[in-house]
Amino acid sequence: MAGKFELYTDNAGEFRFRLKAGNGENILASEGYKQKASAENGIESVKKNAGDDARYERKETSSGKHMFNLKATNGQVIGTSQSYASASGRDGGIESVKKNAPGAAVDDQTA
Repeated sequence: MAGKFELYTDNAGEFRFRLKAGNGENILASEGYKQKASAENGIESVKKNAGDDARYERKETSSGKHMFNLKATNGQVIGTSQSYASASGRDGGIESVKKNAPGAAVDDQTA
């Protein structure tokens, strides 16, 4: 099964998206957007930037876990990963975004 983007409204009424791998696991989540069109633009930006390794900011959390941000060409964060126990797990998450994002369908759950 291919990955997909889920576009949804959070409890605060903001639009968000998450990228899910083919197995249903969340691999990337967005910030909240006031406008649906802004969230849709964020999805397009993820698709466009996912294949470029230089767009991934690999980080370690204060608790020693590993995570990453995907950034647009302007340096703005467009998606954030979950926390991973190891750097290799985080790197696997990055590879999953690279594989799943470019062709992922959008499941619009806001309607």
